[in-house]
Amino acid sequence: MSGQDHAHVPPTTTDAGMPVASDEHSLTVGPDGPIVLHDHYLIEQMAAFNRERIPERQPHAKGSGAYGTFTTTHDVSRYTKAVLFQPQTQTEMVARFSTVAGERGSPDTWRDPRGFSLKFYTPEGNYDMVGNNTPVFFIRDPLKFQHFIRSQKRRADNNLRDHDMQWDFWTLSPESAHQVTWLMGDRGIPRTWRHMNGYSSHTYMWVNAAGEQFWVKYHFITDQGVEFFTQDEADQMAAVDTDYHTRDLWEHLRDGQYPSWTLKVQIMPFEDARGYRFNPFDLTKVWPHGDYPLIPVGTMTLNRNVTDNHAEMEQAAFEPNNLVPGIGLSPDKMLLARGFSYSDAHRARLGVNYKQIPVNRPHCEVNSYSKDGAMRMDSVRDPVYAPNSYGGPLADAERYPDQAVWATDGELMRRAYSLHAEDDDWGQAGTMVREVLDDAARDRLVDNIVGHLLNAVSEPVLLRAFDYWRHVDKNLGDKVEAGVRAKQGEMDPKAAKQANPARDSAQAKA
Repeated sequence: MSGQDHAHVPPTTTDAGMPVASDEHSLTVGPDGPIVLHDHYLIEQMAAFNRERIPERQPHAKGSGAYGTFTTTHDVSRYTKAVLFQPQTQTEMVARFSTVAGERGSPDTWRDPRGFSLKFYTPEGNYDMVGNNTPVFFIRDPLKFQHFIRSQKRRADNNLRDHDMQWDFWTLSPESAHQVTWLMGDRGIPRTWRHMNGYSSHTYMWVNAAGEQFWVKYHFITDQGVEFFTQDEADQMAAVDTDYHTRDLWEHLRDGQYPSWTLKVQIMPFEDARGYRFNPFDLTKVWPHGDYPLIPVGTMTLNRNVTDNHAEMEQAAFEPNNLVPGIGLSPDKMLLARGFSYSDAHRARLGVNYKQIPVNRPHCEVNSYSKDGAMRMDSVRDPVYAPNSYGGPLADAERYPDQAVWATDGELMRRAYSLHAEDDDWGQAGTMVREVLDDAARDRLVDNIVGHLLNAVSEPVLLRAFDYWRHVDKNLGDKVEAGVRAKQGEMDPKAAKQANPARDSAQAKA
C-alpha cells in the first residue's frame, strides 16, 4: 500500500484508543527473541479473545433477526391506550427468530418450534412480545418448563439428543398433544423465517383510556404466505447450509426485499373469561376464530440488518415483563413465571445492567433508582433512594395507575382442575387433525411422526406414543403404529452406505 493510500485508512488502536505500531508482530527481544510481558497490545488481544464468548441462551440459543418498524393502521384505541397501538403510530422495533432446542451452531432446519421475539421502542418504555410460530405450547405449568427443555436437549451420559427422552416426556404430559401436533405437522419446519406466522401464544390484558379491560391474543400473519420444508427437504438443507434461515433473512434485507407481517388480535371481553368453554389462560389452548374473530391492527416490516450480530442479537434481551401502560399480564401461569424467569436469565447471562446494552436500551428517558453493578454505563445522580426531598423522580399513580390488574382468590394447592366445559388435553389437537388439515397434510403428519419414532424410541415409550396419538385421533394413531411397525429395523436408505464404510468394504471383500 502506498503512503498516500495508507493516509486514508484509519489506524489500528487499542481498546483505549491508542494507535498501535503493528497488527502482525509482537514486541520481542530481537527479531527471533522471546516476547515481553509489557507488550500491552498483545496481552489485550489475547485476553479479549479468551473472554469474547458469553453463555448461550438455555433455550433459543440459535437465531438471528433484524430491525424494523411497526405501523398501526387500524383504530384499536377502544381496547388499549398503549401508545404504539394508536392509529398511524410508527414504532421502531427489533425482531429475533430462533429454534428452541438447538445450540448456537445447530442447523436452522431442524424440526423445532421457532421463537418469534419482538421489542418495540415506545415513548413509554420498551414493550416485548416473546412468542413462537405456533399459537400454543407444550405445557401449561411453569414447574414443568425446565424438565421439558432438558428432555429436548442432550443426554447427560453420551451428550446426544434422544428421541426416546423427548417422547417419554411428551407421552407422560398429555397437555403437550396440541403443540406436538403442530410440531410434527408442516409448520414444524418453516421454509424461511419470512414464511412463518408469529403468535403471542399467551393471553395478555389490554386496558383502554377509560380503564376498561380486555383479554387479547396476538397473531402476526406473514404477508409472504406460509411455506414449509418437507422433512426430506429440511434434511437436505441441513447438510447443504446449516445457517439457511439466517442467510435468507440477511440477504433479502440486504437486497431491499423487506418482509412484513400483519398484526391481528383476538379480543375477549373481560367477563367472558370466567364462563368460556376453554380456559382462556391455558397456554395449550387456542380461542377458535369463530368465537373471537381476528381484528386487524397494523403492519410490522423488517428493513435493516444488524451490523454486529453479537452486540445486537446475541446480547438482545427479550422479556414478557417489559410492559407499557395499556398492556398487562393475564392469569396464565406460564406467562406469570416467564415474567420472572426471562429477566433473571438475562441478569445471569449478560449482567445486571443488560438493559443499558444499546439493543436493549429504551428510546425514551429513563429515571430509575437502580444503582451500580457490573458494567454500569449510565451515570447515577443523587438522590439514589425514594422517597426523598431532593427532587428525585416520583411515581405518578394518577397519570400511570395500575389498571392491568385482576382479582383472584382460592386455597393454596398443587393440583389442577378446570371450571371450563371443554378443557380436555386432546380435543383441540383432534379438531386440528380432522378439520384443519387436508388429506395431504394429514399424510405428511403421519410420515413425520413415524420418522421421528422409528428406531429411536424404546418399546414401552413407543406403545405410549401410539396410545397418545389415538387419543388425539383414533385413525391417526392407527396409521402411526402401522407405519412404525412396517418400517421397524429399516435403515435410512440415504445413510445406509455411509454408516460404516470400513465395515461395508471388508464385507464386500469377504
